Amino acid sequence: MTTAGSERTMPIAELGDELSALRMCEPSAVEATRRSLVRHGQLTPLIVYKGEVSLGLEVIDGFKRLRAAQALEWRELTVSVVPVASDIDAKVRIAELHDGRGLTEIEEAWLVHALCREHGLAQGAAAQRLGRHKSWVSRRLMLVEALDPAVQVDVRLGLVAVRTAVILSRLPRGNQPAAAELVVQRGMSVRQTEQLVSELLKAGSPDELAQLLAAWADGQRMPIDRDTRRRRARTEAEWMMADIAAICRISARLQSRLLGTPLLALGERPRELVLAGLDSLEPVLDALTQTIARVGSASQATGAET
Repeated sequence: MTTAGSERTMPIAELGDELSALRMCEPSAVEATRRSLVRHGQLTPLIVYKGEVSLGLEVIDGFKRLRAAQALEWRELTVSVVPVASDIDAKVRIAELHDGRGLTEIEEAWLVHALCREHGLAQGAAAQRLGRHKSWVSRRLMLVEALDPAVQVDVRLGLVAVRTAVILSRLPRGNQPAAAELVVQRGMSVRQTEQLVSELLKAGSPDELAQLLAAWADGQRMPIDRDTRRRRARTEAEWMMADIAAICRISARLQSRLLGTPLLALGERPRELVLAGLDSLEPVLDALTQTIARVGSASQATGAET
């Protein structure tokens, strides 16, 4: 039996991250944590508990530290083992641990969805456990169930801001991924996203919707910012960042589909086409990886000289 807050050093391989699905874990935040670990070491233990199903310990708090340590190929981390009676209590504990600094609206929605849909708690019971009003629980549940899973992936990766995702949730789920991709590629502000969604909601047919998306994509419908008479041209750095964001989004979507659908289930001919496509993708990714390494090395060398 573990005692409250008992600290120990644990192999990273024995730490589960099932609850990470309830938290945002943007690559930029993980990278910042990685740099902190390199510079200062681990300052705060991970909060873990013994899960109901898993054989090892499950992380409640410290997912960025876990990801960063894995990237650094560390083998162990310090953890604080807390007594938790059930997986439901573990999820409630996440809310308690972040009561002071707060979860984002979408993280709250993921947490409520897990309690109500995965564990079968009534909205009133979930509200009581979280110390919230039932209407608050209802609003969070409506948000996550209105938001397309692909857009939720974008939020997890930090490609789409939480506030932007809330606006996109007003669209039918089937229309959200295209709108989200447009928001990322064009680097649209919250105000611009509001105007985009407002116009798309007025579209009377799929053809009109497609025409609107195309017009926004080529800049015809991009609204004028309050402080500028016309939208300035993107810098080369902004184009690079837009391409990086697009690659991250598409890579995450492809990985999710590859992991979620066995290729054998596609049928013989579709499976052959997908495998051929993946084979053609490998040299492209290898070339990009080599270019990134070469450009990064050159940039570091230039910085050292200056």
